[in-house]
Amino acid sequence: MNGYQFSFASTHFTALGSGALYWAAQSLLCVSDLHLGKSERIARRGGATLPPYETRDTLTRLAADIALTEPDIVVCLGDSFDDLNAALALPEAERSWLARLQAGRRWIWIEGNHDPGPVELGGTHLRELNLAPLTFRHIAQKNARAEISGHYHPKASVQLGGRRISRPAFLVDSDRMIMPAYGTYTGGLCSTSPVLEALMLPATCAILTGATPIAIPLFRKVSS
Repeated sequence: MNGYQFSFASTHFTALGSGALYWAAQSLLCVSDLHLGKSERIARRGGATLPPYETRDTLTRLAADIALTEPDIVVCLGDSFDDLNAALALPEAERSWLARLQAGRRWIWIEGNHDPGPVELGGTHLRELNLAPLTFRHIAQKNARAEISGHYHPKASVQLGGRRISRPAFLVDSDRMIMPAYGTYTGGLCSTSPVLEALMLPATCAILTGATPIAIPLFRKVSS
Protein backbone atom coordinates (compact mmCIF):
# COMPACT_ATOMS: atom_id res chain seq x y z
CA MET A 1 0.00 0.00 0.00
CA ASN A 2 1.45 3.37 -1.04
CA GLY A 3 1.41 5.40 2.12
CA TYR A 4 3.17 6.68 5.21
CA GLN A 5 2.51 4.71 8.39
CA PHE A 6 2.39 6.57 11.69
CA SER A 7 0.78 6.60 15.14
CA PHE A 8 -1.60 9.21 16.51
CA ALA A 9 -3.51 9.00 19.81
CA SER A 10 -2.01 5.53 20.37
CA THR A 11 -3.65 4.42 17.12
CA HIS A 12 -1.95 3.24 13.92
CA PHE A 13 -2.78 4.95 10.61
CA THR A 14 -1.64 5.07 7.00
CA ALA A 15 -1.61 8.43 5.21
CA LEU A 16 -2.19 7.56 1.56
CA GLY A 17 -0.49 9.52 -1.20
CA SER A 18 -3.91 10.62 -2.45
CA GLY A 19 -4.71 12.49 0.77
CA ALA A 20 -6.95 9.78 2.22
CA LEU A 21 -6.40 8.35 5.71
CA TYR A 22 -6.69 4.61 6.41
CA TRP A 23 -7.32 3.15 9.87
CA ALA A 24 -6.76 -0.57 9.39
CA ALA A 25 -7.93 -1.66 12.86
CA GLN A 26 -11.40 -0.23 12.12
CA SER A 27 -11.31 -0.90 8.35
CA LEU A 28 -12.03 2.82 7.98
CA LEU A 29 -11.13 5.16 5.12
CA CYS A 30 -11.42 8.89 5.76
CA VAL A 31 -11.33 11.72 3.20
CA SER A 32 -11.91 15.41 3.74
CA ASP A 33 -13.10 18.37 1.69
CA LEU A 34 -14.16 16.66 -1.53
CA HIS A 35 -15.95 19.86 -2.65
CA LEU A 36 -17.87 17.93 -5.30
CA GLY A 37 -19.62 20.23 -7.77
CA LYS A 38 -17.25 23.17 -7.34
CA SER A 39 -17.16 24.03 -11.06
CA GLU A 40 -21.00 23.98 -11.16
CA ARG A 41 -21.22 26.25 -8.11
CA ILE A 42 -18.71 28.77 -9.51
CA ALA A 43 -20.51 28.89 -12.89
CA ARG A 44 -23.90 29.25 -11.16
CA ARG A 45 -22.63 32.28 -9.25
CA GLY A 46 -21.20 33.93 -12.36
CA GLY A 47 -17.54 33.14 -11.70
CA ALA A 48 -14.84 31.99 -14.10
CA THR A 49 -15.73 28.85 -16.03
CA LEU A 50 -13.70 25.82 -14.93
CA PRO A 51 -13.50 22.50 -16.77
CA PRO A 52 -16.49 20.52 -15.38
CA TYR A 53 -14.49 17.39 -14.65
CA GLU A 54 -13.47 17.84 -11.02
CA THR A 55 -16.29 15.69 -9.62
CA ARG A 56 -15.43 12.72 -11.84
CA ASP A 57 -11.72 13.16 -11.14
CA THR A 58 -12.31 13.20 -7.38
CA LEU A 59 -14.62 10.18 -7.54
CA THR A 60 -12.11 8.30 -9.70
CA ARG A 61 -9.42 8.74 -7.05
CA LEU A 62 -11.85 7.87 -4.26
CA ALA A 63 -12.93 4.71 -6.08
CA ALA A 64 -9.27 3.72 -6.43
CA ASP A 65 -8.65 4.20 -2.69
CA ILE A 66 -11.74 2.18 -1.83
CA ALA A 67 -10.62 -0.62 -4.16
CA LEU A 68 -7.17 -0.53 -2.53
CA THR A 69 -8.27 -0.56 1.11
CA GLU A 70 -11.69 -2.32 0.87
CA PRO A 71 -12.99 -0.41 3.92
CA ASP A 72 -16.06 -1.31 5.94
CA ILE A 73 -16.50 2.38 6.86
CA VAL A 74 -15.98 5.51 4.77
CA VAL A 75 -15.98 8.87 6.54
CA CYS A 76 -16.29 12.04 4.45
CA LEU A 77 -15.06 14.71 6.82
CA GLY A 78 -17.19 17.68 5.77
CA ASP A 79 -17.43 20.02 2.78
CA SER A 80 -18.12 16.98 0.64
CA PHE A 81 -20.08 19.29 -1.70
CA ASP A 82 -19.22 22.85 -2.59
CA ASP A 83 -22.66 23.90 -1.38
CA LEU A 84 -26.07 22.29 -0.90
CA ASN A 85 -27.22 23.20 -4.41
CA ALA A 86 -24.13 21.53 -5.85
CA ALA A 87 -25.22 18.33 -4.14
CA LEU A 88 -28.74 18.68 -5.52
CA ALA A 89 -27.34 19.34 -9.02
CA LEU A 90 -25.09 16.27 -9.02
CA PRO A 91 -25.63 14.48 -12.37
CA GLU A 92 -27.34 11.10 -12.34
CA ALA A 93 -24.18 9.30 -13.49
CA GLU A 94 -22.25 10.62 -10.47
CA ARG A 95 -25.16 9.80 -8.14
CA SER A 96 -25.12 6.22 -9.39
CA TRP A 97 -21.36 6.09 -8.98
CA LEU A 98 -21.64 7.21 -5.36
CA ALA A 99 -24.34 4.60 -4.74
CA ARG A 100 -22.03 1.88 -6.04
CA LEU A 101 -19.20 3.09 -3.80
CA GLN A 102 -21.52 3.07 -0.78
CA ALA A 103 -22.85 -0.45 -1.41
CA GLY A 104 -22.01 -2.91 1.35
CA ARG A 105 -20.30 -0.44 3.68
CA ARG A 106 -21.15 2.16 6.30
CA TRP A 107 -20.88 5.63 4.73
CA ILE A 108 -20.78 8.71 6.98
CA TRP A 109 -21.14 12.31 5.82
CA ILE A 110 -19.79 14.70 8.46
CA GLU A 111 -21.39 18.14 8.18
CA GLY A 112 -19.14 20.94 6.93
CA ASN A 113 -19.50 24.68 6.66
CA HIS A 114 -20.18 24.39 2.90
CA ASP A 115 -22.74 21.58 3.19
CA PRO A 116 -24.66 21.96 6.47
CA GLY A 117 -27.91 20.45 5.25
CA PRO A 118 -28.88 16.83 4.55
CA VAL A 119 -28.58 15.50 1.01
CA GLU A 120 -30.48 12.62 -0.56
CA LEU A 121 -27.44 10.57 -1.45
CA GLY A 122 -27.51 7.70 1.00
CA GLY A 123 -25.31 7.18 4.01
CA THR A 124 -25.56 8.69 7.49
CA HIS A 125 -25.28 12.41 8.23
CA LEU A 126 -23.57 13.40 11.50
CA ARG A 127 -22.30 16.61 13.06
CA GLU A 128 -19.28 14.65 14.30
CA LEU A 129 -18.27 11.03 14.80
CA ASN A 130 -16.92 9.68 18.07
CA LEU A 131 -15.07 6.41 17.58
CA ALA A 132 -12.86 5.78 20.61
CA PRO A 133 -10.32 7.10 21.17
CA LEU A 134 -10.93 9.58 18.33
CA THR A 135 -13.33 12.35 17.38
CA PHE A 136 -13.87 13.13 13.69
CA ARG A 137 -15.24 16.62 12.94
CA HIS A 138 -14.96 19.15 10.15
CA ILE A 139 -13.39 22.14 11.93
CA ALA A 140 -10.80 21.78 14.68
CA GLN A 141 -11.85 22.90 18.14
CA LYS A 142 -9.55 24.60 20.59
CA ASN A 143 -8.30 22.40 23.43
CA ALA A 144 -9.55 19.24 21.68
CA ARG A 145 -7.69 15.97 22.11
CA ALA A 146 -7.45 12.98 19.77
CA GLU A 147 -9.25 15.00 17.10
CA ILE A 148 -9.20 14.47 13.33
CA SER A 149 -10.51 17.37 11.26
CA GLY A 150 -10.28 19.03 7.85
CA HIS A 151 -11.51 22.44 6.63
CA TYR A 152 -8.19 24.27 6.30
CA HIS A 153 -6.76 22.42 3.25
CA PRO A 154 -3.21 22.46 4.67
CA LYS A 155 -0.17 22.25 2.42
CA ALA A 156 3.55 22.15 3.16
CA SER A 157 6.81 22.58 1.25
CA VAL A 158 10.03 20.59 1.09
CA GLN A 159 13.30 20.84 -0.84
CA LEU A 160 13.67 17.86 -3.19
CA GLY A 161 16.32 17.32 -5.83
CA GLY A 162 17.39 20.94 -5.90
CA ARG A 163 13.87 22.33 -6.16
CA ARG A 164 11.23 23.30 -3.65
CA ILE A 165 7.86 21.59 -3.99
CA SER A 166 4.56 22.32 -2.25
CA ARG A 167 1.92 19.64 -1.73
CA PRO A 168 -1.29 19.13 0.25
CA ALA A 169 -0.33 17.69 3.64
CA PHE A 170 -1.58 16.05 6.81
CA LEU A 171 -0.61 18.07 9.88
CA VAL A 172 -0.14 15.92 12.99
CA ASP A 173 0.81 16.75 16.56
CA SER A 174 0.10 14.95 19.84
CA ASP A 175 -3.43 16.41 20.13
CA ARG A 176 -4.86 16.72 16.64
CA MET A 177 -4.60 15.81 13.01
CA ILE A 178 -5.74 18.17 10.22
CA MET A 179 -6.27 16.42 6.92
CA PRO A 180 -5.51 17.76 3.44
CA ALA A 181 -8.29 18.54 1.00
CA TYR A 182 -9.03 15.54 -1.22
CA GLY A 183 -11.04 17.24 -3.96
CA THR A 184 -9.81 18.63 -7.25
CA TYR A 185 -9.70 22.47 -7.47
CA THR A 186 -9.56 22.82 -3.68
CA GLY A 187 -6.35 24.82 -3.27
CA GLY A 188 -4.50 24.93 0.02
CA LEU A 189 -3.43 26.96 3.06
CA CYS A 190 0.27 27.11 3.93
CA SER A 191 1.16 25.20 7.08
CA THR A 192 2.91 28.32 8.42
CA SER A 193 -0.23 30.47 8.17
CA PRO A 194 -1.26 32.16 11.43
CA VAL A 195 -4.49 30.16 11.79
CA LEU A 196 -2.63 26.83 11.56
CA GLU A 197 0.22 28.11 13.74
CA ALA A 198 -2.40 28.92 16.40
CA LEU A 199 -3.99 25.46 16.23
CA MET A 200 -0.97 23.16 16.05
CA LEU A 201 1.61 22.51 18.76
CA PRO A 202 5.28 23.42 18.22
CA ALA A 203 6.17 19.75 17.66
CA THR A 204 4.17 19.16 14.48
CA CYS A 205 4.80 16.77 11.61
CA ALA A 206 3.63 17.41 8.05
CA ILE A 207 3.03 14.38 5.82
CA LEU A 208 3.11 15.58 2.24
CA THR A 209 0.91 13.76 -0.26
CA GLY A 210 2.02 12.51 -3.66
CA ALA A 211 3.38 9.39 -5.32
CA THR A 212 5.67 8.90 -2.33
CA PRO A 213 4.35 10.57 0.85
CA ILE A 214 7.04 12.46 2.74
CA ALA A 215 7.03 13.29 6.46
CA ILE A 216 8.88 16.41 7.63
CA PRO A 217 9.06 18.22 10.98
CA LEU A 218 7.63 21.73 11.11
CA PHE A 219 9.46 24.24 13.26
CA ARG A 220 6.65 26.30 14.70
CA LYS A 221 6.58 29.40 16.84
CA VAL A 222 6.00 28.92 20.55
CA SER A 223 3.20 31.17 21.85
CA SER A 224 4.33 33.59 24.55
